[in-house]
Amino acid sequence: MSKLSLILVVITFGIIFLGAVLKDFEQDVIKTSQADLKITFIGHGTLMFTFGDKVIHVDPIGSQADYTTFPKADIILVTHEHSDHLDPAAIAILRTEKTDLIFPEKCSEKIKNGTIMKNGETKIIQEIKIEVVPAYNIVHLRSEGLPFHPKGQGNGYVITFADKRVYVAGDTENVPEMKALKDIDIAFLPMNLPYTMTPEMVADAARVIRPKILYPYHFGDTDTSKIVDLLKDRKEIEVRIREMK
Repeated sequence: MSKLSLILVVITFGIIFLGAVLKDFEQDVIKTSQADLKITFIGHGTLMFTFGDKVIHVDPIGSQADYTTFPKADIILVTHEHSDHLDPAAIAILRTEKTDLIFPEKCSEKIKNGTIMKNGETKIIQEIKIEVVPAYNIVHLRSEGLPFHPKGQGNGYVITFADKRVYVAGDTENVPEMKALKDIDIAFLPMNLPYTMTPEMVADAARVIRPKILYPYHFGDTDTSKIVDLLKDRKEIEVRIREMK
């Protein structure tokens, strides 16, 4: 076998292996004006977006997947510093010298050499527009009266893939800044107590944001049928339930 043939065999088996690994996770494909957007639902608050030749990981956590079997990241987005969203070991596996790592300032206590983005900021990263939306609690507090997610410490992200705007909210309630969003095609909204939102809060946010597709995520033991029922009269919003406990 020639060297070229051997390389082709290795590449082919690598692609087959990767495909088999990713088949363990649910995936949706969204058509855009430029290329297909593939969403891989890894679990909890952890996602992977594949758009053309770009791979974007959101809150990669080693407890949700074996990242040695996943494609390396072009961009990694971290929403906040809690251990179910920030895993330095998983990030180290996915990161290369060309990876753009984006996180809020609080995360810099645990990870280094990335780009801090603050609430309200917008940047173009590798030709992809990324906007930061505040993610925080107003109603749900710890026993000492402090919010589970204080204002200014956590990020939600609006990611623009060609003509599609995808909102990944992070750990948040239905805060005013969220309700100011426009032209959201796909929204990932968290739905578990006491840390984020009730189904009623998610429904309230969805009625204002009006995403074409709503994915409840990070929902723990919440009964997802409740959000389906609450939005059954809003035919313009398709509620999709995936394995994002």
